[in-house]
Amino acid sequence: MSTVLLVLFLLVTLALIGVILIQRSEGGGLGIGSSQGMGGVMSGRGTANLLTRSTAILGTLFFVLALVLALLDRGTSLNRSILDAPPGAGAPASPAIPALPAVPTN
Repeated sequence: MSTVLLVLFLLVTLALIGVILIQRSEGGGLGIGSSQGMGGVMSGRGTANLLTRSTAILGTLFFVLALVLALLDRGTSLNRSILDAPPGAGAPASPAIPALPAVPTN
């Protein structure tokens, strides 16, 4: 279940990034969403309304999926914090350094 939601979350995230990037910013930006790029099928205003609405829908889906995934993952970890772990449990074992042989004196 959570794998399916995670894949859906990834797809919504990529779609949201794409929709945001094709929007026309106030300074001109990429300008891909303008009526010149659409071949005159939609007006500039209609394109802006469509992109604004799709951004709002994808943003809402993003937050809802993030909350659902966080709630599903709640309680699956044994240790809730690194401070709850026993001392020395998280430290990696260091390799033993072999002792050097004694140097004979003449």
